Amino acid sequence: MTRFAHFAAAFAALAVASVPALATAAPLKAADYAKILADPSRPEEDRKDDAARKPAEVLAFAQINPGDTVLELEVGRGWMTELIARAVGSKGHVITQNPKEFTYSGPAMAKRREGGGLANVTDTTTPFDALQPADGTVDRVLWVLGPHEIYYAPKDQPQLADPAKTYAELYRVLKPGGVFVAMDHAASAGAPPTTGSTIHRIDPAIVLASAKAAGFRLDAKSEILANPSDDRTKMVFDPTVRRHTDQFLFRFVKPK
Repeated sequence: MTRFAHFAAAFAALAVASVPALATAAPLKAADYAKILADPSRPEEDRKDDAARKPAEVLAFAQINPGDTVLELEVGRGWMTELIARAVGSKGHVITQNPKEFTYSGPAMAKRREGGGLANVTDTTTPFDALQPADGTVDRVLWVLGPHEIYYAPKDQPQLADPAKTYAELYRVLKPGGVFVAMDHAASAGAPPTTGSTIHRIDPAIVLASAKAAGFRLDAKSEILANPSDDRTKMVFDPTVRRHTDQFLFRFVKPK
């Protein structure tokens, strides 16, 4: 083998060995999310909910990493969107979703965009059971305090979405091996799905069964937002439980 051939072979081996390190960002840890929370550029109004909502722990459980494409369902005023956008970074992408009935979300998100904020975020307005992303294009789906909204029925209107179709849509948009994280206010065991419309809670067993029926595998549970003293029959906006409801947190995986 000539000197040039030796050099070429060595260079090729080095290049191949270097590819994984260059192509894959280091996974974030809870401490990394804590730094995101401490960033002084975060809206002051957002900071008031940090202690109750434990976003660093929630995002670490969701395994959000730089470069991810994340679909966030029912983003509301964008409180969690701000944090997800910072976590995925400039090479990542956040797709937000709200149904058209949640009209308050548009102005709130527009305000967050003032001055160039949320540059890596795309907003969509769709039903829960007809999502916009193409098949298998999303790394993570987050639904924070929202699965109960499937069953929400505005006055004199049908409920917002079909449950089976909604979970099928979540499965469809995720890449094989992708993660779906569901977090919500817990209703009492055996409570009917209609609690999603009345007291804005859902029996965790309903979410587990729905995700399983769609093809998801339960990967992990977390009790970081559990509150055993919560009266699960109370409306979540009741001042005696607001911000302190018993909340479940599930991580599902779409099998490869």
